[in-house]
Amino acid sequence: MGLMMKNVKTLALAATAVAATMSAPTFAADRTDLRAGDYSWMQFNAMYAVNELPRDGSTDGGHDYLEMEFGGRAGIVDLYGYVDVFNVTNRDYGDKGAGSGKSKLFMKFAPRFSIDAMTGMDLSVGPIQEVYFSTLFNWDDRVGEGVNSTFWGLGADVMVPWLGKTGMNVYAYYDLNAKEWNGYQFSMNWFKPVVNFDNGTFISFQGYVDYQFGADAVDDAFVPKTTNGGAAYFGLHWHSDNYALGYGLKGYNDVYLLTDDGATGLETTGFAHYFTATYKF
Repeated sequence: MGLMMKNVKTLALAATAVAATMSAPTFAADRTDLRAGDYSWMQFNAMYAVNELPRDGSTDGGHDYLEMEFGGRAGIVDLYGYVDVFNVTNRDYGDKGAGSGKSKLFMKFAPRFSIDAMTGMDLSVGPIQEVYFSTLFNWDDRVGEGVNSTFWGLGADVMVPWLGKTGMNVYAYYDLNAKEWNGYQFSMNWFKPVVNFDNGTFISFQGYVDYQFGADAVDDAFVPKTTNGGAAYFGLHWHSDNYALGYGLKGYNDVYLLTDDGATGLETTGFAHYFTATYKF
């Protein structure tokens, strides 16, 4: 979730550091050693999603998947990403079920490049701590018909009341399938420890918002698309040094710009539930 801490090996330790900085005054960043703040983390999440969208409403909306999630900071680069492998148990899960033509893999790769670090300038002002050239890549394994897109824009680490350090980005959206630019996306993500226990474990409020806007409506008889839409995830996760358990509620509104129950026959607006068991490396 874009956590900033030196030599962090687990998300639990990173979250503790972020919590400690929330009440501290903000100072200009020291960029004399670009590698001083380097850290990395990786974890595996066993997940089960209920009513994930978009989906065919006539099928069981639940499915299992395995997620490898990773991130960190190396010099000028701030990185977040994950790889999802759907339907590990190979059951009949609708569009995630066994069979040809159904999605098995999805990857998000989101490197951001610090403009502060590249230029040697301190661009922090007010709640803005650092400014980035931001990129985002979404790929799945259905070439030419799945979710294959790139996003290019500007981002920042922003101190938000109560939430603390929050990653925010505004992108221009390029559709790799249609080979054209089409609108924009605003994204934000956060990781907020809200309850700390005496044994060192804690509960976090974590999540993200991805909202597309300013797109051209597509009047296609088979795959009509609207001008705006997106999704937001709100999760409560218990963390220890090596494990985590979590529940998240995700809201959708015309996700991927697909109209709800349109010609595709897919539900694209509504809510889904996510259950997660995590092992951290």
